[in-house]
Amino acid sequence: MGFSKWISLVFILHASLALPVFSKSSLSPEDLAQIPVNFLDFAKRPELSEWMVDIRRKIHENPELGFQEFETSKFIRAELDQMGIAYKYPFAETGVLGYIGTGLPPFVAIRADMDALAIQESVEWEYKSKVPGKMHACGHDAHISMVLGAARILQEHRYELQGTVVLVFQPAEEGGGGAKKMLDDGALERVDAIFGLHVSSSFPIGAVASRSGPLLAASGFFEAVISGKGGHAAIPQHTIDPILAASNVVVSLQHLVSREADPLDSQVVTVAKFEGGGAFNVIPDSVTIGGTFRAFSKESFIQLKHRIEEVITKQASVQRCNATVIFNENEKPFFPVTVNDKDLHKYFREVAGDMLGTQNVKEMQPLMGSEDFSFYTEVIPGYFFFIGMKNETQGQFEQGHSPYFRVNEDVLPYGAALHASLAMRYLLEKQPKANPPKGSFRDEL
Repeated sequence: MGFSKWISLVFILHASLALPVFSKSSLSPEDLAQIPVNFLDFAKRPELSEWMVDIRRKIHENPELGFQEFETSKFIRAELDQMGIAYKYPFAETGVLGYIGTGLPPFVAIRADMDALAIQESVEWEYKSKVPGKMHACGHDAHISMVLGAARILQEHRYELQGTVVLVFQPAEEGGGGAKKMLDDGALERVDAIFGLHVSSSFPIGAVASRSGPLLAASGFFEAVISGKGGHAAIPQHTIDPILAASNVVVSLQHLVSREADPLDSQVVTVAKFEGGGAFNVIPDSVTIGGTFRAFSKESFIQLKHRIEEVITKQASVQRCNATVIFNENEKPFFPVTVNDKDLHKYFREVAGDMLGTQNVKEMQPLMGSEDFSFYTEVIPGYFFFIGMKNETQGQFEQGHSPYFRVNEDVLPYGAALHASLAMRYLLEKQPKANPPKGSFRDEL
């Protein structure tokens, strides 16, 4: 019998024993409010906080890109084995689902993304990336260590869980749509709610920020090849200049937001790629442009997509060029709007306020950034928040996707304790369904 299956069997036996557990009715509001405080104290203990730091640094040294996180996934599974936590693997090629609790409803999930970015790290420190051209420049290494930290806290309190916590370790958040593939593989079939977080250098350590409703924009990518007729730059009348055509396309695309979008409906169209030609005196045969578009409603997003294709093809034709527009949704899926459930927003403010103080639970404005956590919030209630790591005494912390990005490791206990508290109290406050689906971990695993 494999180790993970053996753990699963032990887990089932433990879940079937008549063990003393808490219920909502047996806990006062003061008792519930004390859970996040106790969990933060637990997470700040050196044996746990230093363990999370060590995990984060090991993952940071060995970054892997989307759907290539094989060693990262193996490392996570080894840590789950060490804690005696049952899991299923693989989902979406490298993804892992861990399970803590009774194996019965209700189910609540906490999520970490695993992939790194194709960036050469410029931060000089002892635990710098060992892989040229790859770097954890968006904090996913910290996200993994915080969910593992939460897992350790919850495993210590597993007999108090009235339901099941699902640990979601997903691949390819950075444009690959790993969350969508996790859903396609059935990762959240029985999950009632999911929580996710992101480290942020915009808020101080010990503070969190989010909002109800739309938080992050829907996003997509486009690429276009504009073809003309190349020739000598000194005799342009014998050519059909694709650089001129592409330049007109770029300018016209900016009118989609400035002239066509409702000023109260935030939208973005950015051309970030422009490639064509290789000599100062030769007009090339073609030019390739590419970029991103974003919106806060599905309708606006669809309209932008339609107009981007229309503007590129028709503006190119004005300059006697042909244009082919590619959205390539298979490799880079469109991300929906990340929408926070209004009931979970109220719940989050209560739990985070009990832990950090209400003054440290910030209400933030929507951002035009995007997150594939949005795929989860399309199908089940979800909540995504930012956790602060700014500390001016430790210098400037750059925004994500910078080669100078750093993580303030003091944030790790806060994230672990918040994940664990949100999951624990959710299960305590949500009563099991009257007629739960048959099965237990024997069915799950």
